Amino acid sequence: MSLSISGKTAIVTGAAHGIGLAIARHFLDRGAQVMFADIDEEKLASELGDTAKSEGPARYFAGDLCQKLAVKNLLSATVDAFDRIDVLVNTARGFAPCDPLDPSTEVLDQMLDQNMRASLRISQMTARRMIKQSEDEGRTEGEIGSIINVSTLASCRTQPELMAYSIACAAQDQAIRSLAVALAPQRIRVNGVSFGSVMSRSLQSALKENDDWREAICEGTPLGRIAPPSELAETVQYLASSGSSFVTGQIVTIDGGRSLLDRVQVPAF
Repeated sequence: MSLSISGKTAIVTGAAHGIGLAIARHFLDRGAQVMFADIDEEKLASELGDTAKSEGPARYFAGDLCQKLAVKNLLSATVDAFDRIDVLVNTARGFAPCDPLDPSTEVLDQMLDQNMRASLRISQMTARRMIKQSEDEGRTEGEIGSIINVSTLASCRTQPELMAYSIACAAQDQAIRSLAVALAPQRIRVNGVSFGSVMSRSLQSALKENDDWREAICEGTPLGRIAPPSELAETVQYLASSGSSFVTGQIVTIDGGRSLLDRVQVPAF
């Protein structure tokens, strides 16, 4: 079984911070060509610096990927830089609590836009680019692409103050399954990674305000710790590699066993 991603071209969204940055750097370290995509141009430039040279394996794209035009520009920039797209990893997401009894839909619309509609749109548009790429190359056999969307345990947990976020995460998981079936005849695999007890950017910020949550998370996680983003990156690499060539439509949970007990009353960021 080969887990190699060397020589592949990957787009990683949400790549200026936290989990997205860890995955993008992990891919780069293992020989992939990587387009770091995020809305935070200043952080992208700061993280990549001279690494993002015109002839190198790392580039960055700054834009609001909730906007269709930005997605088109991202895909064009990636093809211009690397000639192709083999892997898409969606980690960009937003988080906001809500009042579950508030009939307004502002927060729900925001969460759906950031956590479901944006990832669905970029997945659809990337898939079309992968299909055209394959047709142009005359490829009639073998996988032509892999799409991985990052989700969280919130999709299957019930915390009323996270209702909008949870609904959006659950919708994203269902979109993964639907796209996997729709794109299977086109030889594109679609999978997800659902995380909990992993040090995301949101969790890191939350722990600065309430460090008591750290102990609660560790106590409610059978493996007894909070994992670094690099452990999530290893699973994403597997799903991007030929080692998972018969895996599609799956939501792989990386949570140290937390979802088996689910005693932690801390948001699944």
